[in-house]
Amino acid sequence: MKLVLASDHAGYTLKHHLVNYVEARGHDVIDLGVYTADQPSDYPDAAALVAGAILEERAERGILVCGSGVGVCIAANKFTGIYACVCHDTYSAHQGVEHDNMNVLVLGARIIGTALAEELARTFIAAKFSEEERHRRRFGKIQQIEEDRQ
Repeated sequence: MKLVLASDHAGYTLKHHLVNYVEARGHDVIDLGVYTADQPSDYPDAAALVAGAILEERAERGILVCGSGVGVCIAANKFTGIYACVCHDTYSAHQGVEHDNMNVLVLGARIIGTALAEELARTFIAAKFSEEERHRRRFGKIQQIEEDRQ
């Protein structure tokens, strides 16, 4: 799978770890920064970079990391066609894809450690949208909300 990852300075260390983890498992990774924890950066910028890569079809899914995960999640969901969620448990990481067509996994670097982050990334990547009628219908309603807001 082709994935795009980005973070703010608070998420840099975990994002950097995940880039290496995901690449080592044979996935193509676009790392859109940040490239240091030393330079303060703004989480909306990371969200915009990941959203752009997905919407331009340079990547299938994305992973975003900030301190709590909350700010970058809010920012990412402002982009039509981006379905991001903070997931700090494996059930949500796969169910969000299977039932809700989530395309961006959001993690809080100050909340979880590397072992759980690896498990969440692996679970998210392996999950597929179920295509069951009820899930397609519900996802269609989400898309309708997006269309009505434009």
